[in-house]
Amino acid sequence: MRVLIGGGSGFVGRELTRLLRDKGHEVTVISRQPGPGKITWGELESSGLPPCEGAVNLAGENLMNPLRWWNESYKKDLFSSRIDTTKALAQAIAASPSPPHSWVLVSGVGECLPNDKNSKVLICCSEQSCCIFPSLLFMSTACYQPSLTAKYTEDSQWTPFDLLSKLVKEWEASALLPETVAQNTKQVVIRPGAVLGRDGGAMKQMLLPFWLGLGGTLGSGSQPFPWIHVSDLAGIIAHALEPPTDTPSPSQQVFNGVAPALNTNYEFTKELGRVLRRPTIFPVPGFVMNALMGSERAVVLTQGQKVVPQRTLEAGFQYKYPDLSSALKEIVGS
Repeated sequence: MRVLIGGGSGFVGRELTRLLRDKGHEVTVISRQPGPGKITWGELESSGLPPCEGAVNLAGENLMNPLRWWNESYKKDLFSSRIDTTKALAQAIAASPSPPHSWVLVSGVGECLPNDKNSKVLICCSEQSCCIFPSLLFMSTACYQPSLTAKYTEDSQWTPFDLLSKLVKEWEASALLPETVAQNTKQVVIRPGAVLGRDGGAMKQMLLPFWLGLGGTLGSGSQPFPWIHVSDLAGIIAHALEPPTDTPSPSQQVFNGVAPALNTNYEFTKELGRVLRRPTIFPVPGFVMNALMGSERAVVLTQGQKVVPQRTLEAGFQYKYPDLSSALKEIVGS
């Protein structure tokens, strides 16, 4: 199978590329820069979709970039970087004489993945404490209303209630194909939680502060923390790329890209500290995050949702890392 990946040079894109190539598939990455095995977004628009059986979009601006202030310009970039790239791929698929059999949008990963060379950890220290803000990933599960009790599956109904849920709504809508194309191309949306892995994303930035004993809960720590190991997310994407067994539905198939375990930020923090054998005694107050990051952005860290991968499990996907202990032990190598 030939697979085209928008934003494939990021953290999740690299893992997906490795997995697909290990399975014998051919991968082409859409990137800002040309190179071997790559095409640029400009080439996609001018020359059209290259021959492929599967297409994936992971591209977009980093939501948690600590080097950018939370202002209207930044918000505009968050929307345009996701929606414009998704539209470009959807339009190229629709215009192709031989569209792929599967089109997958991962609405919440690569778009917020930092460039590993430039990603930062913002550490604000006083005499009393240190506040640590890793370059965390935007979670597409932000489309679900934050709640300490409600559980959300792929069938849960939702309407936009804040800036980020509005972004997810517009983003997923931009991936829709015309009905004539959707008759032959399966449309899939994967909504991931926080993506954990050794070679990038949040964990790469968090390990050093936690090793130094500076880790702690974010806000109250009681907020749900939907997460997934990067290997499992790549596996779900690869599973979604498989050819449809029946005539594709004209609507999008949604899969929650989260681990089946339901954890809180407190449980994640304590388990990471336990695996590293380090204390986690420096909580970051919610008002500090609101002040430094902007309340619309900080909500991703201070609030959360209990998200269940019901349809993902029903589809037969087998998780390699279904619980925090196994995931974190693999990441830290213990």
